[in-house]
Amino acid sequence: MSLGKAKPVGTWIFDLDNTLYPASCRLFDQVQVRIRQYIRENLGLSESEALALQKRYFQEHMTTLRGLIVNDGIDPHHFLDFVHAIDLSGLAPNPALDAAIAALPGRKVIFTNGSVPHAERVMEKVGIGRHFEAIFDIVASDFVPKPDLGVYRRLCAEHRIDPAGAVMIDDMPRNLAPAHELGMTTVLVKTEDDWAGPDVDPSFIHHVTEDLAAFLWPFGLPAKTGSIL
Repeated sequence: MSLGKAKPVGTWIFDLDNTLYPASCRLFDQVQVRIRQYIRENLGLSESEALALQKRYFQEHMTTLRGLIVNDGIDPHHFLDFVHAIDLSGLAPNPALDAAIAALPGRKVIFTNGSVPHAERVMEKVGIGRHFEAIFDIVASDFVPKPDLGVYRRLCAEHRIDPAGAVMIDDMPRNLAPAHELGMTTVLVKTEDDWAGPDVDPSFIHHVTEDLAAFLWPFGLPAKTGSIL
């Protein structure tokens, strides 16, 4: 099994939410509720007004957080702490994903629009944190989110990633477009959630999977390490 090019992967870049755990866990639903609560409490809006603002900022600024920073001057650190104070009891260890990631050749990095503490909590519950050498979060990007191309360039520069030897895995199609532009191989983890984005031009998505562990497993086999990309 090959990812398209006869070259070993240097770096595997993983999104976090709804990628390294199933969207069916509904964790992001909790985050969305917390975002609206934050908007209500800090901007004095009703629930319907908060929902409308949340959606508008997400569309216009790529994340609601970015819109709140640009337009309302909120403290992003306080926002992140607040919206990530969620119940993770729905997450369970994933031994299959743990084994699949462990077997992969190359480095592994988390690239998330969330925060490092949130990523660490999630990875501890799933049982995969030991595999990742770095977490490049929204703080590291100066609160400029994916899919801003400059953030991808910054990730590659700070962590010495050669895009031509990298694979990026994300559940949002729009987040894979800049990765493709830089020369990465792209993998979409398909979900049924509307917020992940409508159907898009598939030319920048090289692979699609609904089971990340099953997709990754063949690329960790010794015979495949020379032809993964």
